[in-house]
Amino acid sequence: MTKLLIHIFIGKNKNANDTRVRGKYAFLASITGIILNLLLFAGKLTVGLLSVSVAVIADAFNNLSDAGSSVVTLIGFRLSNKPVDKEHPLGHGRFEYISGFIVDMLIVLVGFELLTSSIDKIVNPVVPEVGKWTFILLGVAVAIKLWLFFFYRKIGKIISSPALKASAADSLSDCGATALVAIASLCSAFGWLQGVPIDGIAGIVIACLILFTGVKAAKETIDLLLGSPPDKAFIEEIHEFSKGYPEIVGIHDVMVHDYGPGRQIVSFHAEVPSDCNINYAHEVIDKMERDMFEKFNCIVTVHLDPITVNDEKVNEMRAFAAKCAAKIDPEFSIHDFRMTQGETHTNLIFDLVIPTDSKTPVEIAVKKVAERIKESNPDCFAVIKGEHPYV
Repeated sequence: MTKLLIHIFIGKNKNANDTRVRGKYAFLASITGIILNLLLFAGKLTVGLLSVSVAVIADAFNNLSDAGSSVVTLIGFRLSNKPVDKEHPLGHGRFEYISGFIVDMLIVLVGFELLTSSIDKIVNPVVPEVGKWTFILLGVAVAIKLWLFFFYRKIGKIISSPALKASAADSLSDCGATALVAIASLCSAFGWLQGVPIDGIAGIVIACLILFTGVKAAKETIDLLLGSPPDKAFIEEIHEFSKGYPEIVGIHDVMVHDYGPGRQIVSFHAEVPSDCNINYAHEVIDKMERDMFEKFNCIVTVHLDPITVNDEKVNEMRAFAAKCAAKIDPEFSIHDFRMTQGETHTNLIFDLVIPTDSKTPVEIAVKKVAERIKESNPDCFAVIKGEHPYV
């Protein structure tokens, strides 16, 4: 069914990197979610009111919030595809994240409202009148939500959309919530657990599931807005890609700026031999930037870092400095190594990379490595710049 919908609404051009195609995918996912959730809301609300079941009514409003979420997601996708302007030279891609956060807050609000109404049903219990249509509707609802889970997940992966991936997770939790409503309705129909306000309890559990989903999704969206680390596989791809240029000795200080899905800016330092022709090295870097734009569909800026690679003494001292750093902490690494030799001592100048989760503060790490170098070779003086990685 998903493949058929994609074939009908997306057409032959399925390139998810094309913003227009991406917009079509988002429109298909949002409209499908809106229609199905509104139908489920209408059916559940009718049955819930007729049977006086707060659990079914709670589940109905959960579907209504899902429909509202799809509307906000659709608006967010439309706004994120606006072209660049003077006020937003990097585009409007983060509108998708903002719309996702609004959706998350709507989910939390609905969950809170359902929680309060369910508590009221426990304090003032009413035994619901459950009929066969309730079970038929709940069974259909579980099937539809399960299909929506696979539908959202597939399209979310195709266009790398956090909003749709969150919708997929929400649909899966909805399956569990509706199944719980069915169990509560079954207990009411057969008179099981008499005296226990099972309908209100089921409503509380559903509300808690909704709240958990909303808070979890909100945290993930906030992380994206604040600046979360890029995908490790993407960074590994960049490192692997750089190995295709023999003139590039290595890369470091990789940074990824995320301005919305498909709108990333990547920058890093590329090390080249210091005796390489500067014009030729610049041509290589230019080609690398163009090639990476074609492969990864992101803007790339590469800083040229000339390093000495053919001097045996410099290579020996570079290895010595790296070894001293590793003895303080195996996770420490160095780059941008230079050496200046004077009459009384030798300066070892380099950047020390300390993992972000290291318990050792940057200034302490720098001091310890410098002391280690001095102890190991009194003729050496370390000039160190400490930093955390950006990925």
